[in-house]
Amino acid sequence: MTDNRFKSYELRSELLETIEHKGFTEPTSVQKKILELDNIEQDLIVRAKTGSGKTLAFLLPLFNERNTEKGSPKVLILSPTRELAMQINREAEWLGRKERLLTTSLVGGMDISQQIRDLRKGASIVTGTPGRTLDHLKRGTLKVDDIHTVILDEGDHMLDMGFREELEAILDTVPERQRTWLFSATMPSEIKALSKRYLQNPFYISLVEEGAQHSEIEHKIYTVPRRTRVEGLVNVLLWEDSSKGLIFCHTRAETMKVAEKLQSEGFRASSLHGDMSQRERNTALSALRSGRISLLVATNVAARGLDVPGVEHVFQFGLPDDLETFTHRSGRTGRAGSDGENIVVLNPSESRKFKSMLRGTKIKAEWLNVPDSNEITARNRTKYEEKFFKKENSISKDIQEWTASLLERNDPFTLVAGLLDLTEKNISKGYDLKADLERDMAQKDHHSSRRRNEQRDGQRDGQRGGRNTRRDKGTVVKFNITDKEEWNPGRVLRSICSSLGVNHKEVAEINIRKDHIYVGLMPEALEKLSRHNNKLNEWGLSPSENAPQARKKGTTGHSEHNQRREKAARKKPRSKTRIHG
Repeated sequence: MTDNRFKSYELRSELLETIEHKGFTEPTSVQKKILELDNIEQDLIVRAKTGSGKTLAFLLPLFNERNTEKGSPKVLILSPTRELAMQINREAEWLGRKERLLTTSLVGGMDISQQIRDLRKGASIVTGTPGRTLDHLKRGTLKVDDIHTVILDEGDHMLDMGFREELEAILDTVPERQRTWLFSATMPSEIKALSKRYLQNPFYISLVEEGAQHSEIEHKIYTVPRRTRVEGLVNVLLWEDSSKGLIFCHTRAETMKVAEKLQSEGFRASSLHGDMSQRERNTALSALRSGRISLLVATNVAARGLDVPGVEHVFQFGLPDDLETFTHRSGRTGRAGSDGENIVVLNPSESRKFKSMLRGTKIKAEWLNVPDSNEITARNRTKYEEKFFKKENSISKDIQEWTASLLERNDPFTLVAGLLDLTEKNISKGYDLKADLERDMAQKDHHSSRRRNEQRDGQRDGQRGGRNTRRDKGTVVKFNITDKEEWNPGRVLRSICSSLGVNHKEVAEINIRKDHIYVGLMPEALEKLSRHNNKLNEWGLSPSENAPQARKKGTTGHSEHNQRREKAARKKPRSKTRIHG
């Protein structure tokens, strides 16, 4: 029997039995660090990567105190997403089952009346998202008088999602708490400011090395053709042959498009995005956990906190918004000491940008070209051959007799060829993409060479004072946001460039507001704007009704301010210069 290392930490026998029954015998690093603390009544800041066992790390010492008896809320745990809050609630539920502790989760998209009933019954462990938790506080249904501990899980992500005001309002409402524990993978300035205001002399634990990767995760980057990205993803999926994987896309429309394509190709796939009801999201996650589907195509709503056991692969389709997004997505695999693969699928231009993104980090990745149809076919044929030979000892007598009968009536070569021809119809071949990728790579090399020449020419002109290098701000266009997913400058830039088919230089500036975005567009982008509204809508952006119309060919590429200035200059009478003889 495996030795239970949790016995080293003076945990109560009921807790030891419960976690051993769940199969936990070896604490993770973050669990060891917290269980080893002499004083757990102090405020804590804990930096730990996703999938490191944080939930058990903060629940075990709290449950061990016997200070969580039912009757009123004692512990409040705040999380950025509904899925993570519900997952923590499930962990607390099984951990406190022997002692009949009551728990509840306060999340949006679920029946609020049931949450109120749970609170009235005396739930002592309360998990929730900031928005719904604050709603209960305002209603008076969540009583805070007996709350002694507040835990902020994924603190950086809660601030990323714009929950700062809600968090401050909640913390201000629970001023008599004994301790606050903050768990965060990163420590941006906003997190530091929040901790300085609400935590008193916190003890700091860090298990994160800046720029380091999960040691259990292998990273691969596949380059696919620009115009056949989805087909490239199909080839990568066929090659990797994942029995349980998450595919991350940027938008709701893209997740549905990719999921439909994969279903048509014979994959057991479904989608997960922010416009789905909580019931639909729970159903999709349950299907992946149970194995009814093997691939879940998701937006960033699933990038943090979700713990789906046995995820072999994470596939990131398209350039991640930033290094943090890349890291948190990849953290959905390789969890709790298991091995996993993180695979990024990029076109040649995105590959170049991603190399720059990884520069200076300790992340090691294998760079590969998308496998072609003939490579996929050869690999799958080999797998079928292995299946044939493995069946040798388990072939029934009836099949053996049928085989003998066929051999008596047919030439062996003709017989085997006929059977393989039937088998070939069940072998997935993928797409012929080699020529497309080679053409894209050649174009990328050509553009890179031309860009270097232009930069050299620009430097020479700048040295001669012959060129104005100040960048025009373009014509500002207002876009309404039609997609509920999280927006940032990287996503806006990618959406505009992909929809309009323009270079990033055609986007001069980006200003993100709550429900709309202002974007400075240069002439080529502005000219294409009115022709590509449908594509923009697919990405979750809709130009406002008073957006500028496309300019006619031959107009200048200056901003509206510059155009007005030039118009005024044309109206101004020129001074006459006399030439004296």
